[in-house]
Amino acid sequence: MEDYEYFLNKVKDFHGGTCTGIALGTRMTLAAMRRLGLDPHRKNKNIIAYAEIDRCMTDAVLVVTGCSLGRRSLKHVDYGKFAMTLVNQTTGKAVRATIERVFSSKGDKDETLREIAAISDEELVTLHDVEVTIPEYDLPGSPGRAVFCSACGERVVDGRDVRRDGVTLCRGCANGTYYTEIKG
Repeated sequence: MEDYEYFLNKVKDFHGGTCTGIALGTRMTLAAMRRLGLDPHRKNKNIIAYAEIDRCMTDAVLVVTGCSLGRRSLKHVDYGKFAMTLVNQTTGKAVRATIERVFSSKGDKDETLREIAAISDEELVTLHDVEVTIPEYDLPGSPGRAVFCSACGERVVDGRDVRRDGVTLCRGCANGTYYTEIKG
């Protein structure tokens, strides 16, 4: 449990506080790393982490594993699930971790955090050995390919372009963007 307390404090410092998501994310990430034989106190440059939610848990995954979006070792797959997968690129082994139990975020937060700390990994975290095929363009490292969008002219890397009617487009021009440009 000392690993849990140590990493919970590191995640708390990064995240700006402690909550149920941080506590559970820390527990499940540590359990997944143990399953893969990885030491969370060492730099593990050969791990890729997939987070299935964009909430507090993901900060725990980032801090405990050292994976990040910038190094292309943290992937966000928006399933809206409290789940994550770790892939050890050295061994090819992967494990998916989930929490099946629901902890109320209402009520006494400290009591909930103590309850989470007291439960064994086996009771708290569900681990499944899985197989993950990582596309070449999703691997860490320099972009394997870069093209320019025929519509907006912006550079698109890592195979994220779309070919439509013989034209190369960025995903925004091909499918619509999340933003609307304000012309002024």
